[in-house]
Amino acid sequence: MFRRKRYIHPPELNPRHELAVLLPMRTDRSGVGHTEKKSDLSPIGRLRAIHLLWLSLFCAASAFAAAAQSNGDEPSIIKTILIWTPLLLKGFGFNILISFMSMAIGTVFGSILGVLQISLLPPIRLTSSFLTQFFRNSPWLVLLFYCMFMLPFEIVIGGLRIPFPDWIKAVIGLSLPVMANVSEIVRGAINSIPSGQWEASESLAFTRLQQIWLIILPQCYKRMLPPWMNLYAILTMATVLASIVGVEEVMTLAGQVLAAEGRPELLVPIYSFVLVWFFAYCYPIARLTIRLERKYALKV
Repeated sequence: MFRRKRYIHPPELNPRHELAVLLPMRTDRSGVGHTEKKSDLSPIGRLRAIHLLWLSLFCAASAFAAAAQSNGDEPSIIKTILIWTPLLLKGFGFNILISFMSMAIGTVFGSILGVLQISLLPPIRLTSSFLTQFFRNSPWLVLLFYCMFMLPFEIVIGGLRIPFPDWIKAVIGLSLPVMANVSEIVRGAINSIPSGQWEASESLAFTRLQQIWLIILPQCYKRMLPPWMNLYAILTMATVLASIVGVEEVMTLAGQVLAAEGRPELLVPIYSFVLVWFFAYCYPIARLTIRLERKYALKV
């Protein structure tokens, strides 16, 4: 009447009987919800030989087009560019220096301003929020002009006159929008932390400052790093705005080179040369930003 149940015992775990496992999903063209390829994890990402070839062809095409418009008695376009390359590299290094200093100043004050945006005191919270939105939505060039004409040209301390150069004013002017954007990055990262972290630290009798400094901010670094790097790449490309206010960076020096040569056909090759430098510097940062975004993505 009743059938005896049969129990099927699992096979012994040996090299011939392995447990089945799920393999990682294959990466499609969109890359959404799939594992990353090894090539995507490198800082330069998909920057391959074909991209370098296109950049070289772009520079060569502009040089040949300019050479077709020049006279035969004048030096070649490529030779002329190579002669002025050390001077242009000096100006490009000045752009990098301005970006470093502006990013450092903006990060320090922006982090403080971002923490103040979550203050429990309404006057502090509203004031910091107003400063963030004001500088974040102001044109960068207008802020540069304000710093150039409102800051003094020299500082007098006793009988000592200390000059206040224009490039320092440009650093201050560029650090203001960076400060506002970093403040918003910090505020967004703090608000993305689950409320359970606040409740757990509060139950352990942590003060508000200890909660932020010891519990919340250490969890925000990974979330803030990708947008912070993206902001730095944007800032680096925006340093050319300093040429409008008289700072001798690469764009200013490129204009001086064109004025010294007096050859209109050099306009496109010189600026194409500068464009390739900025691309070669900022593109790896952008690819590394994408890598970090995927690495530190929140698992939902």
